[in-house]
Amino acid sequence: MPNTPRPDDPDTTFAAVFKEALRRRGLPLDRVRDHLESYGITLSLATLSYWQSGRSLPEKPQSLRAVDVLEPFLDLPSGTLRSLLRRRPRGWVPQHDPAAVRGVYGEDSDLEKILGDAFPYFNAGLRRLVVHETVRVNEHRLVAEIRVTVAVRAVRDDARHLTVVHTLESAKADTVDLTVPHGPPPHIRRRPELNCVIAEIPLGRRLARNETAVIEYTLRSTATTGVSHRYERRVTTPLQSYLLHVRFHPSAVPSKCWHYYCRQLGTEPRSRQLAPLDDFRATHLLPVKCAPGVHGVEWLWTD
Repeated sequence: MPNTPRPDDPDTTFAAVFKEALRRRGLPLDRVRDHLESYGITLSLATLSYWQSGRSLPEKPQSLRAVDVLEPFLDLPSGTLRSLLRRRPRGWVPQHDPAAVRGVYGEDSDLEKILGDAFPYFNAGLRRLVVHETVRVNEHRLVAEIRVTVAVRAVRDDARHLTVVHTLESAKADTVDLTVPHGPPPHIRRRPELNCVIAEIPLGRRLARNETAVIEYTLRSTATTGVSHRYERRVTTPLQSYLLHVRFHPSAVPSKCWHYYCRQLGTEPRSRQLAPLDDFRATHLLPVKCAPGVHGVEWLWTD
C-alpha cells in the first residue's frame, strides 16, 4: 500500500494504512503505546488494536492528538491518517447512537471510559433481542454467579462476536472469571479501577445480515468479602424479552426485595415495587415491555 493513499480511493481506510505502517516499521502496539505516553497521551492496547482492525476510529481530542503524533513516528506524511478519518469504511454501521447510550449511562460513564474510541461502535453489527439471566447470591451475601443467555440479530454482514461489559457491585474484578460452555474461550479484560470485566465472545459462525445467534456465558466470583444489595441490567435498545431470575442461598435470605426501573444510571427509580420471594427463595423480573433504561432487583438485609 502506498505511503500516501489517494483521497478518492474508496478502498483506502484508516485501519489499512495504520496496519501497513506498523508492519513496515516493525512496531508492536506496546511500542506505539509507550511512544504516545512519552507525549503525555495515554491509550490502551485495546484501543490501538481496534484502530488497527477497523473496529473503531480515533474521535476524541486525545485520540486525534495521538494520530498527529503517530504520523511522523510511522514515517507517514503529515495529514495522511487525519485525511482518512473523514469517511467510514464500507459497511460501517454503528449499532448504537452515542446520545441514546449516554441517555442510559450518563455523560462520561465508566462504559465510555472502558471503550474509548470504540464507544460509538460498541457491538456494531449486532442487536440484542432477548436477554435471560440467572443470578445466584451465596451464603456470604454476595452475587457469586451470573448465567446469561443472549439472542442477537446481525444488522450487517460478517458479524463475528459479541462484546459484554459487566460492572460489579461488590465482588472485585480480579476475583471474577467468565466462561462459555461451547467454542473457544473469550478474550477477557479486567479494569480493576472501574471494577469491570469486559469479554469478546465469539459467535458460533460469521453471521450475514438478519441472521440470529444465541450466546451463553457465565460469570463466577471467588470473593468472600463484601455484600451485594442489587443486580441490574443496563438496556440501551428495546428488548423483545428480558428475564432476570435471582436466587438466594438458604442462609442468606433477605428480608425484602424490590423490582425497580430507572431511565438513567444514578437517578431515582421511576417505578419500584415489592417483589415477594417464592418457596425456593427466588424472585424474578419479567417486564411486559423492556424499554431502554436500568432494570433491576434490589434487596435488604436485616442485620
